[in-house]
Amino acid sequence: MSSLQDKYAPRNQCFGCGPANPKGLQIKSFPDGEFVVAEFHTQGYQAAFDNMLSGGICGTLLDCHSNWTAAYHLMQKTGQLEPPCTVTAEYAVKLLAPTPMSGPIKLKAWVAESSDRKAIIEASLEAGGKITATCRGTFVAVKEGHPAYHRW
Repeated sequence: MSSLQDKYAPRNQCFGCGPANPKGLQIKSFPDGEFVVAEFHTQGYQAAFDNMLSGGICGTLLDCHSNWTAAYHLMQKTGQLEPPCTVTAEYAVKLLAPTPMSGPIKLKAWVAESSDRKAIIEASLEAGGKITATCRGTFVAVKEGHPAYHRW
C-alpha cells in the first residue's frame, strides 16, 4: 500500500513530507481506521543532544502528519478522488519528554472537528513506548490563487 504522500503528491517538495525532497524527512502516512499513522526512523544529524531527537524535528513530524490527516479526511468528507491541497493555519506542539532516537518514532493523528474546508487535528508522537509530544492544529484547504494550491 502506498503512503498518502506517495499516492497523491509524488512531486511534493515539502521538507517534512515531500517524496520529491531527497534531503527531507520523507514522512509516510497511512490511513488506519479512524486514525492516520506513520513510523519514522531518525538519523543522527536530527539530534538535539545525545540520542534525543530535536524538538523542531518533532514539531515538523507532527505538523506534516497532521496536515495529511486533514487532507485525507476532507477528501473523504467531500467525496473527492484526490485530497485538497491543505496548509497549516495554526498548530501547537507540547513537548512532554525527550524523544529517544534508539528506535522508531510512531505518529498517530485523528480528526477532532471539521467543516468542508477545515479540519482540526490532534496527534501524538511516541518513542520507546511513551508519548513524548502531542499536537493540535487547524488545517485548511486552499483555493486556486493560493501559492500552495498546485504543490501536489
